[in-house]
Amino acid sequence: MNTKVEKKLNEQINAELYSAFLYLSMAAYCQSLNLSGFANWMYVQYQEETAHAMKFYRYLNERSGKVVLEAIAKPPVEWKNVIDVFRNVYEHEQKVTGLINALVDVASEERDHATVNVLQWYVAEQVEEEANASDLLAQLEMIEGKGPALLMLDRELKLRVFVDSTLAAN
Repeated sequence: MNTKVEKKLNEQINAELYSAFLYLSMAAYCQSLNLSGFANWMYVQYQEETAHAMKFYRYLNERSGKVVLEAIAKPPVEWKNVIDVFRNVYEHEQKVTGLINALVDVASEERDHATVNVLQWYVAEQVEEEANASDLLAQLEMIEGKGPALLMLDRELKLRVFVDSTLAAN
């Protein structure tokens, strides 16, 4: 495994684990507002981000790379309201998209075609992640983050379940 690509993959593992912690913190915040559906949505995000990190972990091991786990930064614990939470979700997913794109650039520059191929799954995943966050943010802004519509959306988000799409992609 190319050492430059290996270093970037390890950095991405850390970024994915930070994302997981961020969503777990957001789940706790939503639960503190008695929005258990929103908390559930965030908890499923936490599970997805953990799975994304583990997909990188498994890939590094498959390629005889060395996994180096670093400290994970503490995520925020407070937001203004549920709209602010989803603004942060959307912005965070845009940041992750940038990280994945930069990783594709490095792998391409280093002519690591196997890694470029694996990263295409993440590129597609980020399109979905941004779209989901954008849609929910738009809905929350339409209802101004309150009232009966907020409770209806909360009920809908309670139904979300985790499906590990990384396993089918290996």
